[in-house]
Amino acid sequence: MPDHLTPEVGSNASHQMSASKLSANRSTSCSGPSSPQNIDFNKLETNLSTNPILMANEFKVYNQKSYPVVYGELVILGYNGGLPQGERGRRKSKYLLYKRPNANGIKKSKHYVVKQPQSTRAIQDKAQHSISYTLSRSQAIISTISRFACRILIERSPPHRARIYAAGFDSSRNIFLGEKATKWQQNGEIDGLTTNGVLIMHPKSKFSNCSPCEAPNPQLGGVWREVSVCGEIYSVRETRSAAQKGTKIDNESNVLTDGTLIDLCGATLLWRSSEGLTTSPTKKHLEEMIDELNAARPQCPVGLNTLVIPRRSGSLSEADKQPYVYLHCGHVQGLHDWGQNRNTNGRTCPMCLDISPVAKLTMGTEPSLYVDTAKPNFAFNPCGHMTSDKTARYWSQVPIPHGTNGFIAICPFCATRTEGFVRLIFQDHVD
Repeated sequence: MPDHLTPEVGSNASHQMSASKLSANRSTSCSGPSSPQNIDFNKLETNLSTNPILMANEFKVYNQKSYPVVYGELVILGYNGGLPQGERGRRKSKYLLYKRPNANGIKKSKHYVVKQPQSTRAIQDKAQHSISYTLSRSQAIISTISRFACRILIERSPPHRARIYAAGFDSSRNIFLGEKATKWQQNGEIDGLTTNGVLIMHPKSKFSNCSPCEAPNPQLGGVWREVSVCGEIYSVRETRSAAQKGTKIDNESNVLTDGTLIDLCGATLLWRSSEGLTTSPTKKHLEEMIDELNAARPQCPVGLNTLVIPRRSGSLSEADKQPYVYLHCGHVQGLHDWGQNRNTNGRTCPMCLDISPVAKLTMGTEPSLYVDTAKPNFAFNPCGHMTSDKTARYWSQVPIPHGTNGFIAICPFCATRTEGFVRLIFQDHVD
């Protein structure tokens, strides 16, 4: 029996994430239930200093005692390695998936039609896994599949394939698809889509490559699809909550691959396999690259003061050392009043005289979001998060679902809509 993990979407939440409530600042149109029972999410350790996947990257060994088999990680986009108020309990920015001592996955058994679903024993019993498809106000079909939303089932035996399934919640923690949710019956089997859909996008090729010398792959991103409650793959509906389902895609599956994106209409997650993470940079590697940039003593050409790239946003105590980037030309300087236009947001760069807005530079410190291990010589526009060339190119070209039927490119470290990226030009080695 497979292991079972169940992310859900919380309603009217902002910038918080847990296994029972995933949220982001892009959409709050979905609703979800309370936390699932009988799952100890506190065991899903995500502290960067003790994460066995990151330990495996640095030391090439797993913590076999605590985590005998590690499947991978689920990383929510927009938090750059940690929640603003810290990672506490089930509120985390990413989750480690590992082999449990005992399997808790479930599989389909039977279904039946009832006239009064709310008074049915299967619905009232919180200990029984069930899913309800409401066909009319007085009729529902109950099937013992699962009581969770966006279920992820992982095979306990190699190659540990992870499969994702759509779902929807009610207040009793049972999957419940209401009258407005798209559902159908074929060959005696019931299937359906959640009201706002669970979308996935598999990368076209290998997500990460440890070699920074290879040219960026502009075709890395794939096509967004929708997954059903039974795990079938369909083309995306015309709008997020349209009643008509898309075309079934028979040659694609719900098996997660390294780099698969999962959109839950309010939160977008990245699946990283344990094998894929071994080719990604570690937190220690990112910190060493920051130290290398700071060791070159980059200076501001106006204030003539040495700039220091902070490891995290807000961690720099001296404001005059904070570097800023001109988003058109890429020159890095300190914050000053030279060339500032009082009527617009533009500033004149003293190095090339180009007029552009400026942004505070902050390092992208979530290793799982990198597609290579190259130096962070680029920054997203307009947020200023530093990253490598290939990582900037990839995320600038990947469309993330936005609104009812739109797609936008975002910075993966802060979930801000990006307008591309800029190559950083430091005035360094001035000694």
